[in-house]
Amino acid sequence: MKIFCRLALVLVLLLCAKPVKCLGNRQYHGGRKMSSGDNNQDLVTSLPGQPHTDFKHFAGYVTVNETNGRALFYWFYEAVNNPQEKPLVLWLNGGPGCSSVGYGATQEIGPFLVDTNGQGLKYNNFSWNREANILFVESPVGVGFSYSNTTSDYEHLGDDFTANDAYKFLHKWFLKFPSYRTRTFYIAGESYAGKYVPELAELIVDRNMDASLHINLKGILVGSYII
Repeated sequence: MKIFCRLALVLVLLLCAKPVKCLGNRQYHGGRKMSSGDNNQDLVTSLPGQPHTDFKHFAGYVTVNETNGRALFYWFYEAVNNPQEKPLVLWLNGGPGCSSVGYGATQEIGPFLVDTNGQGLKYNNFSWNREANILFVESPVGVGFSYSNTTSDYEHLGDDFTANDAYKFLHKWFLKFPSYRTRTFYIAGESYAGKYVPELAELIVDRNMDASLHINLKGILVGSYII
């Protein structure tokens, strides 16, 4: 599994070696102040070999610890039809150490699958964004494109650390996408995410006692999970 995850991520890296056309600087992390609805710089307008689509997708970083320079990478696909009416689903791959972009998004449930013949991307007719808005997050820090500028962060990685970072990520991500703040929300994942998903859900439920921190969590989904 780990070998396949790495190979999938390498395919994505090779695929994205050509410049990706987007608006402005996709990476606002590292001291840039975020304002509500500030997501245009993360809009992806095309990828090499991307099929034509009518939905929007975004990719970028959310800083979860300014002091340590720790940021999580995400890729977000709006629903194909009526995204304003569809639920939001957070997808986490497991491993631990498996990329949600390199595996979940481009090998399983995302709208674009990596074409193994090297010709670019092909449309996934079974993509989850046909029915929901899908948010893929590289978690924990050190997985995929997520990183920290503080080496000691990698020594402290664990399930609690991961859940807390994911929780901080969500609240900051909602600042970028405020229309999703009160949206029906689900957390999904597979493999070691059988730990990540319920632990993040428990943290959300506990913190929801503070109305100002409320996240509209309605359920969790786990497949081929480890508990």
